[in-house]
Amino acid sequence: MAAAPARQASRVDADDQDGRWLQWGGPRRDFTVEAGELADSWPRGGPRELWRRDLGPGYSSILADGDRLYTMYRDRDREVVVALAAADGETIWEHAYDAPPGRLDRQYGGGPHATPLVVGDRIFTTGALGDLRALDKRNGRLLWSHGLWEGMRGTFRPRGYSASPIAYGGNVIVPVGGRGQALVAFDQASGAVRWRGGDLDNAQASPILIEVDGETQLVAFMVDYVAGFDPANGQLLWRHQHRTDYGLNISTPVWGPGNLLFVSSAYNGGSRALRLRLDDSVTRVEELWATNQMRVHFGTAVVVGDLMIAASGDFGPSFVTAVDLRDGTIRWRDRSFAKASFVRAGGKLVLLDEDGDLGLVRVTPTGLEVLARAIVFDSLSWTPPTLVETTVYLRNHEQAAAFDLR
Repeated sequence: MAAAPARQASRVDADDQDGRWLQWGGPRRDFTVEAGELADSWPRGGPRELWRRDLGPGYSSILADGDRLYTMYRDRDREVVVALAAADGETIWEHAYDAPPGRLDRQYGGGPHATPLVVGDRIFTTGALGDLRALDKRNGRLLWSHGLWEGMRGTFRPRGYSASPIAYGGNVIVPVGGRGQALVAFDQASGAVRWRGGDLDNAQASPILIEVDGETQLVAFMVDYVAGFDPANGQLLWRHQHRTDYGLNISTPVWGPGNLLFVSSAYNGGSRALRLRLDDSVTRVEELWATNQMRVHFGTAVVVGDLMIAASGDFGPSFVTAVDLRDGTIRWRDRSFAKASFVRAGGKLVLLDEDGDLGLVRVTPTGLEVLARAIVFDSLSWTPPTLVETTVYLRNHEQAAAFDLR
């Protein structure tokens, strides 16, 4: 069942990312990695803990770049970008700026929600108030910034800005929202606006880059629509309706085998699979199926063979669910874990559920084979794991930690 993942052009112009995790979703932005040899079982007390440290609240996942890690957290009325030593979690530098949550709905915290992006010597971040910043990754010095809400009047989201930036062609691209600026590309070096495109409102999902019959496209999951853009100039290439309550399209789209695009949301949005193809330079979009039996809230979804694996559910229980990409049939549901996010490493999945349980599992035609599990946190854990070779980096609303899974 462990087929190779479809090619996803997540960093078309970037250096080789093997052994690093430089953006949301990892090397291919699809939470799939070429990991080292992972153990098939753990000791009774769980995998070996390398280090653990306190870290302020936030949902940003952890980036890994050689001997340094990067993430974000909140310190009362400030947001903080932090560089940590991969070996022991100690702070190398911090860049803090005022970001009082003010009018944000703080039922689930004041953010930050998005994950930074590392390109060369720069790190790009988006804060909960729509503050886009470029920093020198060596020391945290501010290079340039833009207010996506205050300055550019992008679509305000009451629960906070959530989309993680993406790189293409010397630009950093982010959803902004509004007439003529669904997406905006900024020059990585200067911060100058290189293009604006589309009339869609910004949701919470992070964009991805894909290749459709050899053509690179940027896919953005916006309010009421999933849409494809030309990443070189922002031209809208296609769009397909996907509505959900409150405009909460949060989960990242997944590019699957056979030119299939999978999108899913909670709050009555459900899931659908679209087949994309180029016809005389025009992208044709065919909806293959839609179902409300698979509702991915904010967690990650990964392709395993013909199956899409994700935690399904919004209010109440959320079960690990397998849907057949070919026809939308639910193949199985598994109740072994609470609402979880995954990283696929070869034939195994490393998962962290919201209760703080870390798991190592295999996907079978009938369900999950649980190889190992351990309690690593005792409070809400909504941030997906970062896996680099055999080291997994984790965080929740209070702590960050590293474990050796070899």
